Amino acid sequence: KLLFPLDAFYERAGLIVPRVSEIPGEEVPEPYHGLLVHNRDMTPTLEAYFGDRIHLKVVGRRLDGDSLSRLVVLTLNQSLRHVEFGAITIHLDQFPTDAREAIMECRRPLGSILADFDIVHASRPHAFLRLASDPLIKGALDLTGTAPLYGRRNSLLTPAGSVLADVLEILP
Repeated sequence: KLLFPLDAFYERAGLIVPRVSEIPGEEVPEPYHGLLVHNRDMTPTLEAYFGDRIHLKVVGRRLDGDSLSRLVVLTLNQSLRHVEFGAITIHLDQFPTDAREAIMECRRPLGSILADFDIVHASRPHAFLRLASDPLIKGALDLTGTAPLYGRRNSLLTPAGSVLADVLEILP
């Protein structure tokens, strides 16, 4: 599923997922290539690119056992510009109690929490995507027009290979 975990939010809302195609990393155009085609976390990558801290806006959330799924928008602190729309499923049982509490507050991006709590992990992109914006994504990112969007499916892993989170990251 190319749009996992975003597709679950669409299914629950009775929406049709946007058209999407997987593309090789080398075909992702700039500036998206530099922002997506790497093994780093997105929050610090976007903060470095824009020169501003990022905060989290939760559009939707669902707790299912030890998994917290969130539909989110990452926004620059100073300009309030939306710089990412995404969906994430966080496997809470993989986190220490204090980090899990910070995650459940839904106030900070997971990348910031991982850094703040010094949680060693690896970022492993599975696929790079080109997709059409739809009313949900356009509304979340304050977009107009029909330009294609680019994103990636990513997993955050512990050093032992356990999945901390599954992430779909879409840039405006």
